[in-house]
Amino acid sequence: MEIVNMNTLSSRQLREAAAILNQVLPIWCPTMEAAEEALRECLSPGNTQLAAVENREVIGFGGILTPTYDGRVYELHPLAVRADKQKQGVGKLIITALEDEARARGVLTLWLGSDDETDETSLSNCDLYDDLPSKLRDFRPGIHPSDFYLKMGYKIIGVMPDANGRGRPDIYMAKAL
Repeated sequence: MEIVNMNTLSSRQLREAAAILNQVLPIWCPTMEAAEEALRECLSPGNTQLAAVENREVIGFGGILTPTYDGRVYELHPLAVRADKQKQGVGKLIITALEDEARARGVLTLWLGSDDETDETSLSNCDLYDDLPSKLRDFRPGIHPSDFYLKMGYKIIGVMPDANGRGRPDIYMAKAL
């Protein structure tokens, strides 16, 4: 497996990447058309998208978006790994490569939003306006992707209550580089 810049991918490989979005992030990309549009936006100038390629097939990809705060802070978005390749280190390799790229640019912080759209964490279906510090201290990720990011050294820095409907927050996470 190798990590490559997505600007070097063929049109077939870009379709594979869009199919991964549609497969593993169906709420965001419910159709192939939506996935292809989301991928085009991710590949906009100023963004960096890296793909994990195995036997010339895209098996996952992730990116860092146009910087903010005078280039000191970048957003990690998206991270998508083909379902049959998850829990095999692909996401870790992509994140590590993106962090290395960000460090080389002098970035101090990488951040991400990890939506809890399907009630997977202890932050869903509760009043986040009441005693949020305790809820963050006692956070349980369940099977939510936030567990992966915690293992990669990201910390919860905040939440946006009800971002995905009542009781379904967006969980903000960041890592100092």
